[in-house]
Amino acid sequence: MSTSSVSRRNFLRVSMIAGGGMLVGFSTLGKDEKATMDETPFSPNVYIKIAPDGKITLVSPNPEIGQGVKTSLVMLIAEEMNVDWQKIQVEIAPLDAKYGSQTTGGSGAVRSRYTPLRQAGATARVLLIAAAADTWGVAAADCYAENGFVVSKIAGKKLSFGELATKAASMPVPANVPLKDPKEFKIIGTRVKDVDAQAIVTGKPLFGIDTRREGMLFAVVARPPAHGKKLQSFDDSAALKITGVKKVVQVKSSVAVLATSTWAAIKGRAALKINWEDAAKLESTTDHDKAFRELLSKPAATPNRNDGDVDTAMASASKVLDVYYEVPVLSHAQMEPLNFYADVRDGKAELYGPTQVPQNLVATVARELNIPPANITLGLPRQGGGFGRKLRPDNGVEAALISQAAQCPVQVQWTREDDMQNDFYRASGMFRFKAAVKDGNLEAWQQSFACLGNGRSPDTYPAGALKNLRIESYSLPTNIPTGPWRAPTHNVQAFANECFMDEVATELKKDPVAFRLELLKKAKEQPVGRLAYDPDKFISVIELVAKMCNWGKTPANTYRGFSTWFSFNSYVAQVVEIQMEKGKPKITKVYCAVHCGRVVNLSGAENQVQGAVVDGLGHAMYTKLTFQNGAAVQTNFGPYNFVRMRNTPLDVVVGFVPSEENPTGLGEPGLPPIAPALANALFAATGKRFRRMPFTDDIQFA
Repeated sequence: MSTSSVSRRNFLRVSMIAGGGMLVGFSTLGKDEKATMDETPFSPNVYIKIAPDGKITLVSPNPEIGQGVKTSLVMLIAEEMNVDWQKIQVEIAPLDAKYGSQTTGGSGAVRSRYTPLRQAGATARVLLIAAAADTWGVAAADCYAENGFVVSKIAGKKLSFGELATKAASMPVPANVPLKDPKEFKIIGTRVKDVDAQAIVTGKPLFGIDTRREGMLFAVVARPPAHGKKLQSFDDSAALKITGVKKVVQVKSSVAVLATSTWAAIKGRAALKINWEDAAKLESTTDHDKAFRELLSKPAATPNRNDGDVDTAMASASKVLDVYYEVPVLSHAQMEPLNFYADVRDGKAELYGPTQVPQNLVATVARELNIPPANITLGLPRQGGGFGRKLRPDNGVEAALISQAAQCPVQVQWTREDDMQNDFYRASGMFRFKAAVKDGNLEAWQQSFACLGNGRSPDTYPAGALKNLRIESYSLPTNIPTGPWRAPTHNVQAFANECFMDEVATELKKDPVAFRLELLKKAKEQPVGRLAYDPDKFISVIELVAKMCNWGKTPANTYRGFSTWFSFNSYVAQVVEIQMEKGKPKITKVYCAVHCGRVVNLSGAENQVQGAVVDGLGHAMYTKLTFQNGAAVQTNFGPYNFVRMRNTPLDVVVGFVPSEENPTGLGEPGLPPIAPALANALFAATGKRFRRMPFTDDIQFA
């Protein structure tokens, strides 16, 4: 066993449950005390409840949006407590300060909870053993925990955790918590099915969209039809004649129709007569693209990074590659359209619905409604996807405002069209790359990026591996709302960087894999400036994926593309294989090598990577959203073409680099490298470079 002390910023708390039982968790220090402490990342507060009847409950603090966090957290607790994971029930915690940060985003839930959860589970185990030893009058060292019981090595007796829980809660809490030696792990690193799998496939009500409350009305909202428009006036007389429609209320620049069913509310909204007026410029995608090229034609005022002397290297080069890459606006388009329940009355608010930022949502509602945060309760259901969309609290805030105006409980339901017209989009952008080549070597690299909003990434690979490197960024002001989209910034940066890297390798007549390894060796041995990545981990995934696919020995009638990237402290390398069918490419297989620290749930980890691959392929191949006069042109899954099963790879093979380190991010890192790997495979098959997404603008897939 190893020991792990709790950070000085936090302390373990063990207490008794009313009526008997045991509660184990962490408590945080006050703000004034925290300010003097170290800033080591530590995400407290998870609670394990052990009832006298033996029921064990994990209160999961982070919202579950499909990433499997509920399952992984159970595994950590079960491992340290030596109990069957299936005997632990999981509840998603409501918003409460005692749970610490409850945000889900940035692939951070498991990596931030890994040590605290193990500490909590180990503490419970030690106290239960101590309670049993005291009961039998034997040494704690002569007892051990196994499958929900404490067993005496000497007497052969055993007591269940439930029988010991109340007494264990009164035992002294150990200063240093003994954690299991990883060599003893029986659960961590194995395959465990999602704890909600059966409920999901049998249609059990788990999601915010399933919410039903006494006296609740359903609402749909008429929002401005374009970014840059606002409400001028409306006539609701026809809407109120629709059967089931009960109320129509105005909230800011929108009009909400409340009815006894969602369908009645939708019909009522269609019957509204609304006048909208221009309030700002009505932007179009063609204007954005033109502005991007103009920005990229002139040097940035201040580069984000400027190593060596790029200009001199460019001037003395035997050849300068100069190319552009383009990425479109994307919608999050999560499977469960946005929704939220709110009941605001008597200066209080009860909220329930999908969000990735519970604390931010409550703070915003308190400000908008002018009520104390203490008067707001927020419950969190399982969520049908997020991908960053629910890092914005607008759906919950809107529901609270509608309930306050209508003076009744309400569930606001968005349609798919509502979702895609009123998203916080993945911003469109354009890259310009220049590379100086001389004497068979890459002498300088310059990348410039112009986008809606801000897209700076000054330290991305190959920064640190080249003597002469310049990175610039340009921001185009816009009234079209943008926000994080799965693997923010990395999802576009990897595409452009790794495609251009392939172009440079081709120009130098070097193998794509060998060329990356050559650069990473330089970064390791003679780093230039700040090095934001670990070359050895990069190398480990490249070598693993090359071994997995037997790189260099491509199967007959098959074409391959390679790519690699790092994000959220994890490293991924991928190889895409395609075959041509009647002149059209078909993706047949994808290989993925991942370095993400210790893998907690092997099947869940594989699923995260495979899901990221399919998601990334679909968006690379098919999806884009454009604007005309401020309005989204594509507003449903017809024109906004998602990948279908027939277009996905026949196999996605995932391999993990063995690691003794704590887990790093996994929900997002599998996505960035897949688009460039596909683009590079398409080049191998067709001899044509694909420098803009989606690729179906330039080629049709089989």
